[in-house]
Amino acid sequence: MVQTKAFGSNRRLGEKTLAMVLAGGRGSRLKDLTEIRAKPAVYFGGKFRIIDFALSNAMNSGIKRIAVATQYKQHSLIRHLQRGWNFYRAERNESFDIMPASQTMSDDRWYEGTADAVYQNIPIIESYENVEYIVVLAGDHIYKMDYELMLEEHVTSGADVTVGCLEVSKKDAQAFGVMHVDENDVITDFLEKPSDPPTIPGMTDVCLASMGIYVFTKEFLFQQLKRDAADPETDRDFGKNIIPYIVKHGKAQAHRFTKSCVRSAGEEEAYWRDVGTVDAYMEANLDLCSLEPALNLYDKDWPIWTYSELAPSAKFIHDEVGRRGHAVNSLVSAGCIVSGARVDQSLLFTSVNVHSYSTLKRAIVLPGVDIGEVTQLTNVVIDRGVKIPNGLAVGNDAELDAKRFYRTENGVCLITQAMIDAL
Repeated sequence: MVQTKAFGSNRRLGEKTLAMVLAGGRGSRLKDLTEIRAKPAVYFGGKFRIIDFALSNAMNSGIKRIAVATQYKQHSLIRHLQRGWNFYRAERNESFDIMPASQTMSDDRWYEGTADAVYQNIPIIESYENVEYIVVLAGDHIYKMDYELMLEEHVTSGADVTVGCLEVSKKDAQAFGVMHVDENDVITDFLEKPSDPPTIPGMTDVCLASMGIYVFTKEFLFQQLKRDAADPETDRDFGKNIIPYIVKHGKAQAHRFTKSCVRSAGEEEAYWRDVGTVDAYMEANLDLCSLEPALNLYDKDWPIWTYSELAPSAKFIHDEVGRRGHAVNSLVSAGCIVSGARVDQSLLFTSVNVHSYSTLKRAIVLPGVDIGEVTQLTNVVIDRGVKIPNGLAVGNDAELDAKRFYRTENGVCLITQAMIDAL
């Protein structure tokens, strides 16, 4: 695991930092999974929500002040934050605040962009004591990162902003904000989703893409947000407006994810995933079922914190030929009952029931799902609380599946209760 190194008087930068997590996005490419919840509130990994990764990174990095800006379909997210992240204590100089978009005496509008989500909360942030730095985070990615190391590079470089970045292929870079850097990783240009992205010096097909993570001093950030808010032509967005302006008029430093990625035993790659599509969501969850998963969630030195429902242990019952409750290469959460069924290369969230003579393969099953008898489900994502009827078969007939459910180009079927009711 990456360890935070001693850094003289800057060793405890996290204690002087506010983590501002932007969690207002819908995530429309996840289709019906975000019909009733924001993307950061989508379930992941058996017991977590997507936002838990950014929040856990902040806490494990020593950041004691966290604020979460919410907007779209806020209830599920806010309820999770209240249940799972209510252990911060003011008497320990800690704070955890939820900042929904809200009407004020002088204004009545939603957050108009990522920068506006911070700008509207300047009066609240200014009330915090001993905050010198602000780390702006996206709340919808899966990764483990020590933000303290990024803070140290920001201070050392003397930059006005430090931007977290990934190395991606030139083809994939077209979906990101892309940085052109010099030999010292100073950003010389910042392009939002360019058709011909600039590559890293000395590399022909690798680009530096923004992770949506930014470090500022508090006062400098507020100056930039107020300047941007006064511009009627702006999109009020960090990637489109704030960062390009600083690149042009100040100093912007690129911080490579490989410098601060937290790797546990068995993790070879610098793991980061945007689970923004049903296919990507499926594969990232299935990553966890591998013999040696690319993302290790068993690391006690860098735990992922969340709200844990009270539920009994998972249970597997029946041991007859053709009716044996068992799971292979799978994750099965608390409260699940696998009754005379086979679960293969699948992930079951809390309190899932799988009844006799059924077979699941490559299935992501969200909490509270009840799967009837004699079902065959392959390449499926099943939304929370769905009741699968006896005898349903999915994954054998692509044309029929596409008529009944949302089916991706890779053949993954997303199943909701409304789709089942329409059968």
